[in-house]
Amino acid sequence: MAHNAELGRRGEQLAVEHLEARGMQVLERNWRCRMGEIDIVARDGRDTVFVEVKTRTSGEYGHPFEAITPLKLARMRRLAIAWCETTDAAVSRIRIDAVAVLAPTESPALIEHLEGIN
Repeated sequence: MAHNAELGRRGEQLAVEHLEARGMQVLERNWRCRMGEIDIVARDGRDTVFVEVKTRTSGEYGHPFEAITPLKLARMRRLAIAWCETTDAAVSRIRIDAVAVLAPTESPALIEHLEGIN
C-alpha cells in the first residue's frame, strides 16, 4: 500500500506541475469532506476546476482514465458542490477535469489532461 500511496503522491505532484504550466492556479490539494476527496481544485480563468488524478506505472491494467467510472464522476460532482458550499472563494463556473499520469519507474512520465468530463 505504501508504494501505491507514494505513486499517487508523485502523480498528483506531476499533475499540479502540468496544470500550473498551462497557466492554471492550484487552490487546494487533497481537499476532504465526509463524502470523499478531491485531488486538486484549481482556477482556470473564470472556471473553478475539480481535477481527478489517476496514476499508473503501466497500462497493464488499462488506461488510468478507465478508472473514472460514472459512479466516480457522480461523486466528483457532489464533492464539487460541497467544496463550493464550504469555501469563501468566488465561483462563477465549475468544470471537472481528469489527469492521467503514466509513470514508469525507468522512464519519464506521460501526462494526459481531459477538460470538462462532466
